[in-house]
Amino acid sequence: MKTQHAAAGQLAAPPDPEQGPETWVDQYGDYLYRYALMRLKDPVAAQDVLQETYIAGFKGIEKFDGRVNVKYWLRGILRNKIVDYIRKAVREQPYENPLELEDDDGISHNKMKYFGIPSSEPMPWDFEPHQAYEQTEFWSIFRNCVDQLNENHRRAFVLKEIEGLSTEEVCEIMNISPNNLWVVIHRARTQLKSLLEKNWNK
Repeated sequence: MKTQHAAAGQLAAPPDPEQGPETWVDQYGDYLYRYALMRLKDPVAAQDVLQETYIAGFKGIEKFDGRVNVKYWLRGILRNKIVDYIRKAVREQPYENPLELEDDDGISHNKMKYFGIPSSEPMPWDFEPHQAYEQTEFWSIFRNCVDQLNENHRRAFVLKEIEGLSTEEVCEIMNISPNNLWVVIHRARTQLKSLLEKNWNK
């Protein structure tokens, strides 16, 4: 029995001692912090979820089987902590129904088609986005532009477009309907497009 337990313990522990918890801050701290800051914008919140990630990782180290690098295992934990943070922030902050408002893009409830899809077609870009994506400098501008979005728009955009959550998951987290989410995402994309066109001149 002792041999079996020892074998099980070896499988659960990190295969590389240099990836142990005592090395996480030095090896992965900067990467994980930037990951959190990009999604939360708030440096204090990013530090908080990062600390929670370290604690959860330390407590759950026996579940780590070595199939992925510790860096990405921790990132998976951090991603869940970020979603939890956004869910809590949404509950604490009153949320305006976007279908009751009309923004600069001219979307109103009367202009929505079935399932909340507006009738207007998106305007063309002032630059070629596919070429910009290939340039490292573009992503720094992109992150800065995302930070300038309306807070609720930014949260929805991060969850849907950056984290890749489903419509159902984002609606549950944001406590809004699919119609509302579509409008929020549309407005986030419109505002982001305008910001990028103003700030990206290459």
